[in-house]
Amino acid sequence: MDMEQVNALCEELVKAVTVMMDPSSTQRYRLEALKFCEEFKEKCPICVPCGLRLAEITQIAIVRHFGLQILEHVVKFRWNSMSRLEKVYLKNSVMELLVNGTLSILEEENHIKDVLSRIMVEMIKREWPQHWPDLLLELDTLSRQGETQRELVMFILLRLAEDVVTFQTLPTQRRRDIQQTLTQNMERIFSFLLSTLQENVNKYQQMKTDASREAEAKANCRVSTATLNTLAGYIDWVSLNHIVAENCKLLETLCLLLNEEELQLGAAECLLIAVSRKGKLEDRKPLMILFGDVAMHYILSAAQTADGGGLEEKHYLFLKRLCQVLCALGNLLCALLGLDANIQTPVNFGKYLESFLAFTTHPSQFLRSSTHMTWGALFRHEILSRDPSLLAIIPKYLRASMTNLVKMGFPSKTDSPSCEYSRFDFDSDEDFNAFFNASRAQQGEVLRWVCRLDTKTSFQMAAEWLKYQLSAPIDTGPVNSCSTAGAGEGGYCSIFSSSFVQWEAMTFFLESVINHMFRTIDKEEVPVSDGIELLQMVLNFEMKDPLILSCVLTNVSALFPFVTYKPELLPHVFSKLFSSVTFETVGENKAPRTRAVRNVRRHACSSINKMCRDYPDLVLPNFDMLYSHVKQLLSNELLLTQMEKSALMEALVLISNQFKNYERQKLFLEELMAPVVNIWLSEEMCRVLTDIDAFIAYVGADLKACDPAVEDPCGANRARITFCVHGILGVLRRTSWPSDLEEARAGGFLVGYTPSGNPIFRNPCTEQILRLLDNLLALVRTHNTLYTPEMLAKMAEPFTKVLDILESEKTAILGLPQPLLEVNEHPVYKSTLERMQRFFGILYENCYHILGKAGPSMQQDFYTVEDLATQLLGSAFVNLNNIPDFRLKSMLRVFVKPLVLFCPPEQYETLIAPILGPLFTYFHMRLSQKWHVINQRSVLCGEDEIAEDNPESQEMLEEQLVRMLTREVMDLITACCVSKKTAEHSAAPTVDGDDEEMMATEVTPSSVAELTDLGKCLMKHEDICTALLITAFSSLTWKDTLSCQRATTQLCWPLLKQLSSQVMSGTLLADAVTWLFTSVLKGLQMHGQHDGCMASLVHLAFQIYETLRPRYLEIRAVMEQIPEIHKESLDQFDCKLLNPSLQKTADKRRKDHFKRLIAGCIGKPLGEQFRKEVHIKNLPMLFKKPKPMLETEVLDNEGGGLATLFEP
Repeated sequence: MDMEQVNALCEELVKAVTVMMDPSSTQRYRLEALKFCEEFKEKCPICVPCGLRLAEITQIAIVRHFGLQILEHVVKFRWNSMSRLEKVYLKNSVMELLVNGTLSILEEENHIKDVLSRIMVEMIKREWPQHWPDLLLELDTLSRQGETQRELVMFILLRLAEDVVTFQTLPTQRRRDIQQTLTQNMERIFSFLLSTLQENVNKYQQMKTDASREAEAKANCRVSTATLNTLAGYIDWVSLNHIVAENCKLLETLCLLLNEEELQLGAAECLLIAVSRKGKLEDRKPLMILFGDVAMHYILSAAQTADGGGLEEKHYLFLKRLCQVLCALGNLLCALLGLDANIQTPVNFGKYLESFLAFTTHPSQFLRSSTHMTWGALFRHEILSRDPSLLAIIPKYLRASMTNLVKMGFPSKTDSPSCEYSRFDFDSDEDFNAFFNASRAQQGEVLRWVCRLDTKTSFQMAAEWLKYQLSAPIDTGPVNSCSTAGAGEGGYCSIFSSSFVQWEAMTFFLESVINHMFRTIDKEEVPVSDGIELLQMVLNFEMKDPLILSCVLTNVSALFPFVTYKPELLPHVFSKLFSSVTFETVGENKAPRTRAVRNVRRHACSSINKMCRDYPDLVLPNFDMLYSHVKQLLSNELLLTQMEKSALMEALVLISNQFKNYERQKLFLEELMAPVVNIWLSEEMCRVLTDIDAFIAYVGADLKACDPAVEDPCGANRARITFCVHGILGVLRRTSWPSDLEEARAGGFLVGYTPSGNPIFRNPCTEQILRLLDNLLALVRTHNTLYTPEMLAKMAEPFTKVLDILESEKTAILGLPQPLLEVNEHPVYKSTLERMQRFFGILYENCYHILGKAGPSMQQDFYTVEDLATQLLGSAFVNLNNIPDFRLKSMLRVFVKPLVLFCPPEQYETLIAPILGPLFTYFHMRLSQKWHVINQRSVLCGEDEIAEDNPESQEMLEEQLVRMLTREVMDLITACCVSKKTAEHSAAPTVDGDDEEMMATEVTPSSVAELTDLGKCLMKHEDICTALLITAFSSLTWKDTLSCQRATTQLCWPLLKQLSSQVMSGTLLADAVTWLFTSVLKGLQMHGQHDGCMASLVHLAFQIYETLRPRYLEIRAVMEQIPEIHKESLDQFDCKLLNPSLQKTADKRRKDHFKRLIAGCIGKPLGEQFRKEVHIKNLPMLFKKPKPMLETEVLDNEGGGLATLFEP
């Protein structure tokens, strides 16, 4: 080797590395330097001497790091081609670097230590144990050289465990060899780790108080930390015997270290992993030692010390880990208690609960939330839930919950001790809000279990809190320049006001307790008098603040079950609710209603609805009073919004269902619907709904924009249309016949039976609704036609955008967090355009809701309407080309799907087939075009052009909408064609990554997938059959894993199986077979990176090839085009397939063989597509299974005689 050449090359490499790492270098120079370095690593024959020269301790850190990277590259990519002497030289050189090639433990850079340990592990993965039997001995010797080497040994052991066990980054046989050898030597390794930890901890504790030995103390501390990290990498998977060996010495050491500030976090991590271990419950019993006096003392004192040290990130992180340890201990106790008689409730259980409660009452919202799941497990545990210690702590837990339910601690605020902690845990108020809401839901679940254990205390506390809030003065908070920070406008509360957050929390608490109380305790035990007293107090409470009033209404609803014990309170309840239906904070019509006011009114309407739905028998005697009140409200056109009118009409319809008399209910509905019928069937409305120009003028879309503060001139017209559509939908949705067959027969609802024996009912609203159907279809047709460019051109600015998607809908579709500060004092709609957009959106949705509800509600009366298919095709399905995706997805979901699912089989041919044939064909064409554009966009756009870092980009929104529409289409096809039984079986497959040789094809789609009667009917029509097959198989190549998964597991095979007669007779076109099989392989190329999809697609391809190959030679030609396919292997597979006498191979083996054949077309994740392949050769097998001896051989063995077999 020419040393001059090495020196010259090293000089060049140093320059290149300096240029790459210099921030002032231009991009061109940096790229050139990078190219030079990469080419050197790939091609230079003298990499090892250059790498060793650059890694010398005299070089600067970045150069040394690059030198070590060269050595790592050599081991990873050239090891297999190196001679034995070269390998020995490199290994010895690396060992020398470990001994003398680094600075001291405190001076050396972490990235140098990391790359050195990586090189060692890469060599270990290739040579140990077969060619390197003394490795552990060498590491032991190395660790005796000093703290620096000891830390490096820890890095090596940790990295080895991560690569072999955690990440499994090497071939199966090598992984097994190494893992088995590690397991065999684990006692020795654990003993080494534990002795290293104890030795270094002892030295650290002795020296840390001696200022003259500070450096030595830090070095020992550093080794201790590295040892704890390494232990954490092993504790998760080694046998529990090693963890609990020597009377749980390791656990004892870890508990002691909880009070050592520099090491406590690592110790807590190890404890957490140990206690959270999965596995046999029997093996986990020794872990119960952590409930002993000593361990519990150390855990609690560590928590107190860390919490008393003030808010420091290090201490706070430790508290989180300690909290997780206590949670895991609680879950362990729940799992083990009751396993056998030897395990009793720990003596320290009360002490444990007190310490756990301390975390539940901690200011940190994160810590509080972390305890909920474990509290739930304790309260619902069969044995622990009866334990006196747990029952005694219930009042304290309830008090803590009362505090925790109050939404305080926003990171942007300073009004609570929680705020400071929240700044560590949350990036924004929106993040905190989402977290708090999820946490509160969990807490509600726990409260329900607590209520089951101690209903009396829970109810008493809820009652006390409600009484306190009713008597407490309203505190709106300071009026700041930013109203959302304190009081709202007009002196009302904002969502941050002290009074509101208290009311909100109390309401949640009361609701959780009372809802569960009525479900769990006997009727005699219900505290009736107390409950009625509370309800009366709430009903008498007067409140003008909209946010507080909304809470009051929730309390009325929660306490309403007590009315069943005192029905005379019902008028008082309705009086309270009706006063809120018309609630205003300012004089009528003086200003637009604010969001908070609208919410109160809607809340009151929904409360009335809920009471009529859940307690119809209770409300029925008061029907006349209710009806007259509603009629009075409806008579004033401006008093209520159209939605509020509809809600009140729905409440009346719900009660009318209790008439259980067809004629009486029909007459009532005629009277109720009269205002709707008069408007809807008027001459003017008929003209407006059928003439598009008249419709545009009627709703005001051709007017120039007017000031939102000025009254909208066409607002009343839009309100009339909305009132009618809401009214029709409300009546249709809520009218029903009695669920009891005898009651239905007696009331005149039963009109006959289907051929299969199912009863046929008539709906009292049918006559009214069918009268209005023609105009409804005219409105749908007009609305669809509005999307044509000619019609859009007739709208005035800014109303050309009225059909666009709302900003709030965009936000929801893109999954962006909803803005938290949705200020309640602002009007709901800020402009006439926004109001008009909402009008069109709700109108479109509700029209399709009506058409979707018509089938289930009116049954045969709707499905037998004359020329229904023609009418629907001429209205709901016109101009689909111009209608945007976000509208079509709701049409499919709320209209087409129920229309199809509830259709009687007699109407399949006359109604469903004529609609679905053209519809499926159209959607396949539309979606194919859209996915083609999306795929082209991702191929053609450069990295810089893709707007992925801008989640609100138009492209991203469009792609998400196409994805959602695709899912709706696939959902519709699945619902039409595949029986529900199949859908239950076809859960998304998951692949066990435990063994590479366990092929993912083991996870197969449900074999019981069968077509429904409708599916079979549709498949008889050639055009529909083609559309279904093409859509199902095309979806495999679209960039949506959910649709691909659904099609693969539920659709493709059942549809193809339906064509079995054509397959057997060979009448299925060869081109069609080729296209179907190619689609599956293209799907693998697109989705192969996802284990679930890949498993299902491989299985589908296997099924198709096995079924169709004997009759279609063309399918073989497709296989031959797969990259890297081995023709001999394919011939072998075909030979077994085509010759039944040879087919003795197990199904799994055939699938594995097939998967290897098509491996060339299985897509890889982007991160792996351009990664250079690392090849690790298998070494001679360590553990060969002994060949079983034949019986004759055993008998003929020397010593002969059967008796010798049983000798000890």
